[in-house]
Amino acid sequence: MAIFLTKDSKVIVQGMTGAEGMKHTRRMLASGTQIVGGVNPRKAGTTVDVDGTEIPVFGSVAEAMEKTGADVSVLFVPPAFTKAAVVEAIDAEIPLAVVITEGVPVHDTAAFWAYAGSKGNKTRIIGPNCPGLISPGQSNAGIIPADITTSGKIGLVSKSGTLTYQLMYELRDIGFSSAVGIGGDPVIGTTHIDALKAFQEDPETEIIVMIGEIGGDAEERAAAYIAEHVTKPVVGYVAGFTAPEGKTMGHAGAIVSGSSGTAQAKKEALEAAGVKVGKTPSETARLAREIIAG
Repeated sequence: MAIFLTKDSKVIVQGMTGAEGMKHTRRMLASGTQIVGGVNPRKAGTTVDVDGTEIPVFGSVAEAMEKTGADVSVLFVPPAFTKAAVVEAIDAEIPLAVVITEGVPVHDTAAFWAYAGSKGNKTRIIGPNCPGLISPGQSNAGIIPADITTSGKIGLVSKSGTLTYQLMYELRDIGFSSAVGIGGDPVIGTTHIDALKAFQEDPETEIIVMIGEIGGDAEERAAAYIAEHVTKPVVGYVAGFTAPEGKTMGHAGAIVSGSSGTAQAKKEALEAAGVKVGKTPSETARLAREIIAG
């Protein structure tokens, strides 16, 4: 089992013919992802040879879905054009849109997220500014390296791309049902809570690892959700224990004001909900191992 992405997922790539899109299309294909098409209005009707696999290019998401049955789109589109590309995916009612792009204006993200809601949330948005998601051994939609881990029983949800990779590598011998990088911007589509709900309902996921970071209150809200709804063990890590107070750090979402949004405040909220919280990624991995070992 997996959440959001399985071996049967049919993936298209918006922006496939660009340099980044092509590089990661090649990597996704190599890891077993069913990539059934690309989208570029200027190159519609052509095909692209990716390491011996001919991939058709369509003029729109709707056309790609109609011709291929695609149910996932991964977006490698420059920030200025991301909003239009996501709106196109929403209008086509593709079930999952994975927005990799970094630097998307927050106003644009808020607009397309609200637009998805106005259309009945038929399209799940992951990102922007995220590494995507992977169900190891099944499918990989985004930029997560496929060779750093194995399939298994851990579900991972993370704001941070690099910390996603580190935890996947450190726990590679146990493996993951799915790993979802939700992105670190102030406004994102899929949240910690959305992933926690899905992992709670997934029979193959036995333990959940949740990575947050300073700024905002997403982790506090996730803690409240865990206390009410999650019966599986959860291990957490919050990046930013050594960050100076009052300073914006790294991701656009990591803004700390007073005690709200600090790593310590998030740690306390999570621990109050029964989550074991590591002070470092390696300690977090060790905590997960201890729970699995029983």
